[in-house]
Amino acid sequence: MSDEPDEQPDIDALMKGEKKYEWLSEPRFQRLFTDIEDGLQGVLGRGKFEWVDRRVFDQVFDSSTLLAVHKLMQKGGIDTIDYPIARGKEAHVFHASTNHGPVAVKIFHTSNAVFKGLAKYIDGDPRFSGLSRRHRELVNIWVRKEFRNLKRMRKHGLRVPEPLDSLKNVLVMSYLGDDKGASPRLKDITIDEPYEVFEELLDFVAVNWQSCGLVHADFSEYNVLWYDGEPWVIDVGQAVIHRHPNAEEFLVRDVTRLVEWINRQGYSVELAESLARVLDDPVPTLPPLSGGD
Repeated sequence: MSDEPDEQPDIDALMKGEKKYEWLSEPRFQRLFTDIEDGLQGVLGRGKFEWVDRRVFDQVFDSSTLLAVHKLMQKGGIDTIDYPIARGKEAHVFHASTNHGPVAVKIFHTSNAVFKGLAKYIDGDPRFSGLSRRHRELVNIWVRKEFRNLKRMRKHGLRVPEPLDSLKNVLVMSYLGDDKGASPRLKDITIDEPYEVFEELLDFVAVNWQSCGLVHADFSEYNVLWYDGEPWVIDVGQAVIHRHPNAEEFLVRDVTRLVEWINRQGYSVELAESLARVLDDPVPTLPPLSGGD
C-alpha cells in the first residue's frame, strides 16, 4: 500500500460538516477502508472473536481514527484490531495482533465532551505550552502526553505498559495479559498480601515524584492492573510534572486514594506518614525498562 500524503483530506474541515459515516461513500475513503477492512474484522463483529457490538465501531472509528489506524497498519505496528478489553468515557482499549504478538491499542474518542476537562492537566505543563485548544488537537496532545509519560516512567524502572507507537488519537502499547484475557484491575481481585502491594505502590508514587519528576494525578485501584503477580500502573495521560501549578494537590490526592484502598483491606495506615515517605524518604534506583527515554 502506498502512502500518498497529498491525497489525505483536511480532517478538521471534513468533520465539521460530516453526517454520520457519510464520508465512507467517498472514493478515497472506500479505498482506505478496503485496505484495512481485513484488519478490522474483530471490531466489525466478524472473524474468530466471539463478540459483536457494532456500537463500538460507531462510537470509536470516525474518519480521522481510520486514517490513523491505516497508517499504523502500513508501518507494521498493527495487523488486526480484535476486540475491546477496556471501555471508558475517554477511550476504548483493544486487543490487537502483530507479527510480534499481541499489543494493546488505546483509541481516544474524538467527539466526547469529557475532554473539556482535560485542559487542567495540560495547561501549566511547559512540555505542551502554546499548543492549540481545539478539541481534536487537545485529544492528540493527550495521546502524545501519555506516550511521553510512559517512556519517562519506564526509564526509571516503573512498571507501566511500554509505549510502542502513536498517531493522532491512537496509542499502541504492550499488552498486559495472557491467552485467557487482559489482566484484571486491582479493584476487581483479592490480594493475598495487600500491605506488600500497598508498599510497592507507595514506592511507585515516590519514585515517580522524586526520580521522574511526575505525579500520576489519577492514582487508584482502578488504574492498577495485576499482571504476572505484580501491580502495573496504567492510564498515565493526565500525569504532570513538578512545575505544574496543581502538582502537589494531585500528589496528595493520589496518596490519599492509595491509603483509603489499603485501609479498606483492614489496615490503619496514616495519610501523613505515607505522604512523608513519598516526599522525604530515599527511593530505590530501579533498572530501566525497555522503551524508556
